[in-house]
Amino acid sequence: FSIAAGKRLAGIEQQLEPPDPYEGDVYRADDLPTVPASLEEAVACFRASDTARAAFGDAVVDHYARFHEVEAQAFRAAVTDWERARYFERI
Repeated sequence: FSIAAGKRLAGIEQQLEPPDPYEGDVYRADDLPTVPASLEEAVACFRASDTARAAFGDAVVDHYARFHEVEAQAFRAAVTDWERARYFERI
């Protein structure tokens, strides 16, 4: 998105206004937008992004989204060192 932001300056082109500054404890605020909490959620946001599609094209977005979906599937299928150490004796 950094490349796209420099190339397109989407916020300026679309005349987007930044939100007002937040006052208070952001760590306790539950009404603020958040970033994706997982790779799967990030991929879904990227795949659905009109800004990404306008900047990079459908083929690039679909390719990178699929690549990272496969990466997430491989990660979920792997047994980590922590799991081996924790559960080896218990199972």
